[in-house]
Amino acid sequence: MAATSSANKAKPNTSGHVSDLEPVWHNLDWYVYCVSDNDTTLSLLVDLQRRCLLEVVNDMVVLVYDLVYANTGEVCPLFRRAIGQMLIMGWDGTEVTPQIKSLIEEHHLGSIILTAKNLKSAEQTARLVQELQIIAKKSGHPFPLLIALDQENGGVNSLFDEDYVCQFPSAMGIAATGRVELAYEISKATATEISACGVNLMLGPVLDVLSNARYQPLGVRATGDDPQEASQYGLAALSGVRDAGLAACGKHFPSYGNLDFQGSNLDVPIITQTLEELSLSALVPFRNAIASGKLDAMFVGGCGISNPSMNVGHACLSDQVVDDLLRNDLGFNGVAISECLEMEALSHDLGVQNGVVMAVEAGCDLVLLCRAYDVQLEAIKGLKLGYDNGIITKERISTSIRRMLHLKSTCTSWSKALNPSGISLLSQVHPSHLSLSRRAYDESITVIRDKEKLLPLSGSMHSGEELLLLTPLVKPLPASAMTKSLLGSKNKSSQGPQNHDSWARRDRERSAVMSGEGVFREFGKNLARYRNEKLLHTSYTANGVRPVHENLINRASCIIIVTADANRNMYQAGFTKHVDMMCSMHRGRGNKKQLIVVAVSSPYDFAMDKSIGTYVCTFDFTENAMSALVRVLVGEINPTGSMPGFLRKSTKVLKSRQHWLVEEYDRSRDHEGLDDLLKSVHRASAPDLHLLKSTRAASFELRNPHIVETHFVVRNSSTGALYGFVATYFIQGVGIIGALLVDPSKRNVSIGRSLHRRALKSLGEQRGLQKVQLGTSFPGVFLGIPVNMEVNTVKDWFNNSGWDTQFPRRLTNMIINDLANWSAPEGLLQSIQRANINFDLIHGLENAESVLHHVRANANPEVLELYSFALSDSKACGIVRAKDTSGNLIGTVIICQQDSPLVAYMPSLLSDRGDVGGIVAPIVSASPQATLVLQGLALMGVRQNKSHKASTTALTLVVDDAFEPLAAMGFDILQSFEEITNSPEVCVVICIMCFFRPFPLPIEIKTDSRKMSRVTLSTN
Repeated sequence: MAATSSANKAKPNTSGHVSDLEPVWHNLDWYVYCVSDNDTTLSLLVDLQRRCLLEVVNDMVVLVYDLVYANTGEVCPLFRRAIGQMLIMGWDGTEVTPQIKSLIEEHHLGSIILTAKNLKSAEQTARLVQELQIIAKKSGHPFPLLIALDQENGGVNSLFDEDYVCQFPSAMGIAATGRVELAYEISKATATEISACGVNLMLGPVLDVLSNARYQPLGVRATGDDPQEASQYGLAALSGVRDAGLAACGKHFPSYGNLDFQGSNLDVPIITQTLEELSLSALVPFRNAIASGKLDAMFVGGCGISNPSMNVGHACLSDQVVDDLLRNDLGFNGVAISECLEMEALSHDLGVQNGVVMAVEAGCDLVLLCRAYDVQLEAIKGLKLGYDNGIITKERISTSIRRMLHLKSTCTSWSKALNPSGISLLSQVHPSHLSLSRRAYDESITVIRDKEKLLPLSGSMHSGEELLLLTPLVKPLPASAMTKSLLGSKNKSSQGPQNHDSWARRDRERSAVMSGEGVFREFGKNLARYRNEKLLHTSYTANGVRPVHENLINRASCIIIVTADANRNMYQAGFTKHVDMMCSMHRGRGNKKQLIVVAVSSPYDFAMDKSIGTYVCTFDFTENAMSALVRVLVGEINPTGSMPGFLRKSTKVLKSRQHWLVEEYDRSRDHEGLDDLLKSVHRASAPDLHLLKSTRAASFELRNPHIVETHFVVRNSSTGALYGFVATYFIQGVGIIGALLVDPSKRNVSIGRSLHRRALKSLGEQRGLQKVQLGTSFPGVFLGIPVNMEVNTVKDWFNNSGWDTQFPRRLTNMIINDLANWSAPEGLLQSIQRANINFDLIHGLENAESVLHHVRANANPEVLELYSFALSDSKACGIVRAKDTSGNLIGTVIICQQDSPLVAYMPSLLSDRGDVGGIVAPIVSASPQATLVLQGLALMGVRQNKSHKASTTALTLVVDDAFEPLAAMGFDILQSFEEITNSPEVCVVICIMCFFRPFPLPIEIKTDSRKMSRVTLSTN
């Protein structure tokens, strides 16, 4: 056929037959994968499939179509009809609608995604899927529909049926058991159940690595922060899915584990890590899953990527991500599925038609459109236009269809699709799956701390003593009877465009005012029944501790507080800390007030806050998890779970390094050398670290009688040049490494490591050392790791030196560059006035007592010294105070001018023009009005700066997510840092042992991590 001349090329065969190819290619004008209703043809194709010659078949078909339709001016039906095979769509409702039926019949839609809004029970699901497959069969589809479902377990299950479908722990809950084989058993059980209902593609497992576990919305859906552990559990889950006969789709490529969120729903979260950093961490599970040969499909996310080598708006629309990184670099040849193109950010920026063409052009084989019928039709039109315009080629379509055909051949057939095993199989496996579920939940419950031995309750509470349960108002999880009942009344109407697996939707749901007190009601009843004692139960909200809570706390001997993702729902953290303080006060008066905190979602709520003496994690709050929690509380089972990831690893190995002579810093000798070193480091640093331009040797010299400061250098004794410098401070039990600098030309020769060891040895010799900290707020040069630097490289360096760098607290410097044209957001002042928040400005130490008391209660020791320093300068510094209606101090902030001595220690406030006004270290007490208080302090600060003729305002030391409401006021981020604190034992022991060994040997040290953390520049 290849020799056929163009003059003899046939015109389109409208009858669907090409005579010289019958009967093998009977009815040829079907899909590119060329199956037909002719038994002989079908038998031949099946035989070719078995012999792995599917690609040969497809290549022949494309060739035939090129011969038949080339130069005719008519569009080949092959590619028109193949478009439907490149789309995966869903709808709202528990029955087949005319719209979804039309998509299958008229547009040849080849793949369906089901959600909780489609499913009422296992039996209904099996019937629904069977009906869809019958429609496809009758409308001439040569292969069954691909039916996809999210069934991750934990809090993300689309199908719930108490009688036939089992609930299992989340990915992180399974990892908490420490048993990889359990991941296999559970994934196989889950896949078996949904397969019985007609599903043939599992949208899982989650292969993301939580590089920043504390702030990521994935939470317990991911295994944890260790890429190797994520790989182990991911591969086990893949094997389970495949052994159950389903296809598996890994997600969310390239990573949803370390996203930087910009703010509004239309902002796309971005990955800021370089490809090298991603390769060392986030991509490890994906690479290993691909190499295993068990991964059938890959879900490509819609996040952006911004790093020196890549600037991508949406990963799933970029050929750099799909074709280059996923296929060429990692070697994936399965089906690539795009994020839902109904997501607001994408449809708003590009439009669905452009988006669907870009997704296909980037290398996606299946484009996801979740449920809006008008948008789905628009996408189909967009694909056709893309083909007509020559953007989407026949080769591109045929490549995707080949992959789709191969995927369907591995997980479905007409006999299987039209006859799902349904309830008969589910009834057989349900008892064993129930037993597996109970065992998994029992083994996943993790007691992170129990300092006062409060567990089990029978050992710490006496008969007649009252137990109080305080729970947040949360949205019921999908895998719950409550959600099932709610969906029953809401599944008839569409909720409009929503994207599958969207961070934006999950973020809105979690940050919204939640309801559902009944989620924990059964837990309370169950606990009371087990104990055969009275239990008090009420909920709490963002309104904080109310009189009803105070009365119940007064009555109870033991209080259990439940938190659900407190790092994202900050009112829960504030409420818990308030109750903890009340219990401490009661105990100080001799009253029995025990406190147990239970995290039922993210385990990171209070994992590092050791002031919470008894802390338990369940990893989800389904009925199964709550029942297992009851069994732990009453002592029926002994909890054996542990925190997944790096926190579980109790040993670190220190490699042998060479040593440099480290000397104590001598101001008269080393002052000029340090200035030269700072200039060298500044020239080699990122542009936004411009604060180094204004940093001098004197910036590190506090000369404060309350602070012990000792600095060290590595120097060339012949030339006097400094190769490295480390600044250390000791204040109120806290040992601080304030900066660690190495000459860029002398890195990677262990200068930084030698300075680090010497600094820790010095701090370890201080009497009363309670914790060791990297970075400092005063002086405010390096608050921690600059987040835009090679953060993982820096963290790895400190990890390898014995630190635990998990749970960073964000510190941000912000700026308003054009103060003359800045104005306060409309309505802000009125909101402050309605809240009855009052502000005043004070100067001098004579007014210091209330301010310092407030700072001492809410900030670190170095911030307290920062405030004391500012109060001593009554000429150029002042303190803005915020008070409630009762006159209680609820917020403070420092205001300073350029001529203040304080500016020398805060380089971000320095300017060559001399017209920068400073707003430093806003400290706000936890309360429902905290955000408004913060904005009010900033507003008062800006007004003071304007009155002093400043053209620019610099705002420093903004803690955690407080930068968001300030950004809404018009402040821009200047620099952001992450801070870290550890208990001193591990670092000091490593330092001393290595320092005195001429030939250091590998040593194992048990680590003890704490909540906050700070680090500085990259060193070696």
